[in-house]
Amino acid sequence: MKKDMSMNRRSFLKTSAAGLGALAAPSIISSKALASSGELNFTGWAGYDKLAAEVFPAFTAATGIKVNFKELPDQDTMFGEAKVALEAGGMDVTEPTIDRVAAWNSNGLIQPWDDSKLAVDNYLPGLIDGNAAGMARADGKLLFAPSNWGTESMVVNTADAKLSSPPSLGDLFSADNQATLRPHSALAAMGRYLDGAGKLPRPWMDGYSDMAAMTELWDIALAEAIKAKGNVVQWWSGENEANAGFTANGATVGLCWDSTGYNLRNDGYAYVAPVEGAFAWNQGFVLMKNAVNVEQAHEFAKFVSTPDGAAMWATAFSANPVGKGGYDKMGPDVAKYYGDFLTAETSAKLWWWPAQSAEFLTKRAEYADKYKAA
Repeated sequence: MKKDMSMNRRSFLKTSAAGLGALAAPSIISSKALASSGELNFTGWAGYDKLAAEVFPAFTAATGIKVNFKELPDQDTMFGEAKVALEAGGMDVTEPTIDRVAAWNSNGLIQPWDDSKLAVDNYLPGLIDGNAAGMARADGKLLFAPSNWGTESMVVNTADAKLSSPPSLGDLFSADNQATLRPHSALAAMGRYLDGAGKLPRPWMDGYSDMAAMTELWDIALAEAIKAKGNVVQWWSGENEANAGFTANGATVGLCWDSTGYNLRNDGYAYVAPVEGAFAWNQGFVLMKNAVNVEQAHEFAKFVSTPDGAAMWATAFSANPVGKGGYDKMGPDVAKYYGDFLTAETSAKLWWWPAQSAEFLTKRAEYADKYKAA
């Protein structure tokens, strides 16, 4: 996906300012959406207060549709909750990353979006087209409606972190640092670090398409990560835990989302790209197989693709907007933060999470559990 997704924040902004023309017209609200329940059951990420405080009220004001919001800490929990909801109901839309969509679909959890009820031309290039189309669509049908995108990189205490020159993913495992890590991301970071150092028998990416290669490579990454486990002061799975790793438990480095770096930017921390390149993710909405409020769900996804909706959603996550014109609507502090990080060099090195099958995710979870339990 890297070739088509490598457009960075600066190139998006330049394009939206110079070449995209007029912003998308306001959504035309479906009469069916208002004639039925007028509600939407959305299960999303915990720890992003602006969603409930600002974004959902704006959506309700624009459409008359109320959002019933259930917060969960991570998408593994969302996946498990969705399996329950497939029988019990109560979930219309949730928000995984694009690399997980194949697993959601193969487990029979989701149904396609109706392109004609969205505004797919609103989306920035590369989010559901190009190489991303292989993950966003199945049999030509759209399964994924983008909501925001961003990176996972190194948050460092500028006074106390001991970094290589240039900084490296290997610094996360140095005994000179105290680390807060998400287990599966840390193992991938170890794998990429070893790959870059020429210490793997085959390319790290081979493990995402071949399960035998996955076992071979992740065995090596796990063994090396366990050797360095003594510097981990906190595991994290959601935003609040990642922040606490630094503010409560004294971490000097962490592999965290860009939003963590943003939250801590004024407290002596910096968000740094390793020489191997930052991880990058593309997040969006999927429509549950047994969704009741289908018309409302389409209005919801369409709202987040508009300039205003995209800017509000991205601001809530301290991330990048998915809609054309969205950057022009964002606050200057958020825009500066991402502009400073996403330089031409760091953008060129972004490592986009590849597609991950249900079998791969199950095996990856086993490795993560072994890492934590070792």
